[in-house]
Amino acid sequence: MTDLTDERIQNILNQYERKREKEKERYERIKDTEEFKSQNRNRAKTHYENNKEIKKLKYKENKEFMSARSSFAYYKRLDRLEEFKTKFPEKVKLLNENNITV
Repeated sequence: MTDLTDERIQNILNQYERKREKEKERYERIKDTEEFKSQNRNRAKTHYENNKEIKKLKYKENKEFMSARSSFAYYKRLDRLEEFKTKFPEKVKLLNENNITV
């Protein structure tokens, strides 16, 4: 990798910030236009149609994990985590295997 001076690094960061500001200004300017809304909706619809099967497959493969995560969130919201741990030890194990600390 090339050695970058502090001045060059600062210049790169400034360029990035200006670019992000311009992108944000452009988005703020066009986000309420009908053309932008229709293009965005069409893009989202196309993406949904193209990836419907992938989404179903992903859900089917991860059904147990998603169910465990949902149950965990429910018991956590009700502040009944100890009950969850004793009632569903297999779900706790599955969550821990997927790096969710119970």
